Amino acid sequence: MGILGSMFTGVSGLATNGLALSIIGDNIANTNTSGFKGSRAVFADVLSQASTGGSAMQIGRGSQMLGVQQLFTQGTFETTANPLDMGIDGDGFFVIKEYQGGTFYTRAGQYLLNKEGFMVSPQGLRLQGYLYNDAGNPTGAIGDINVATVNSNPNSTDTMNIQVNLDSRSTVPTAAWSVSPTTGAAPGSYNFQTNITIYDSLGNAHPVGVYFRRTPTPGQWQARIVADTGLSGSPNYVEVGGSPITLIFNTSGQLTSPLTATPITFPWVPGWGAVTPQSVNIFFGYAGNNSTQYGSPSTTIFQTQDGWTSGSLRALTVGQDGVLSGVFTNGQVKNIAQVTIAKFTNPAGLTKMGRNMFAESSDSGQPAVGSPGTSGRGKILANSLEMSNIDLADEFVKMIAAQRGFQANTRVITTSDGLLGEVMNIVR
Repeated sequence: MGILGSMFTGVSGLATNGLALSIIGDNIANTNTSGFKGSRAVFADVLSQASTGGSAMQIGRGSQMLGVQQLFTQGTFETTANPLDMGIDGDGFFVIKEYQGGTFYTRAGQYLLNKEGFMVSPQGLRLQGYLYNDAGNPTGAIGDINVATVNSNPNSTDTMNIQVNLDSRSTVPTAAWSVSPTTGAAPGSYNFQTNITIYDSLGNAHPVGVYFRRTPTPGQWQARIVADTGLSGSPNYVEVGGSPITLIFNTSGQLTSPLTATPITFPWVPGWGAVTPQSVNIFFGYAGNNSTQYGSPSTTIFQTQDGWTSGSLRALTVGQDGVLSGVFTNGQVKNIAQVTIAKFTNPAGLTKMGRNMFAESSDSGQPAVGSPGTSGRGKILANSLEMSNIDLADEFVKMIAAQRGFQANTRVITTSDGLLGEVMNIVR
């Protein structure tokens, strides 16, 4: 019975070491698999059999595999050129979903846009995230991230900021101020001009000229606003605002009036369908820096306005908080969605589904889904992929140990076979 027992013990050793080699082989095969998490075999001895000698004579009956443990240690990151490649720096999983199907979890961050505009994994599963509305504000709802219909809506100009220096050495123009409907302000009727483009409610661009004219009163200038209110190809330049704006400077060249907004009304052609008249506040300064009258050539120091035309999506970016933002052709940036991260109490209890995917199980517990960087969830690294967490050197050492264990157990079997042969020879 003892010799036969040693043979069965050797067989159990062959089985467990063979399974260990299979696990090691799987780890090595996935060395270059993005987001792959390695496994290790968990061994235990088989319940011992007590001989007639009692507890002091317990004999082991071999080994067995208790299970395969997933190792969710952090992998290294590889920089990529794809802005939709993402890696999780910390705990958690991306949430991906089949169309009208099940929900899965993955550490692999390779994503792309399909023909319908959905962000999908290489297997075609849709990435889940918090959705944003057209204004770029979160709705709180979680769903498929889609960028197909995302656009930047136009915004009408409400405010213009113009900061200039007007040459204190300028003289009063000899020509009277006048505006031609076809050519604009008459040459020689002003000292300095700056141009700025504003936008109506439909995103139409309107060039606006701001003309500065010196007055006979020391330290005083007139600012006149001229806009083209005609249809495209049919100019109709008119002075808007009713009366000129008087700029007053002190003896230090600092603007003393007006220091607040001056409303200007622009009458657009009703046939365009835009809001008309459009009221725009004009400031002759910005962020506490006002226009000046110094003894240097007149120049535009700074100018800005808060309107823009409509725009289409040109590029996508992802932040550490998982917010997916769109960069549009009109220069605007708008939030589109925020990638969600699922965290499990026991990630080692997840069920491996293949293709870099895991499924929820009773051992893993239910996922806690939230924003990256919150409640222990990892942050998002854009233009990066988490590589496999396999250490090849460590796997080769384990492989050698498993191989030697397998060979040693074969020797146990052959030795036991030899002993049985000797027993058979006694009968002969």
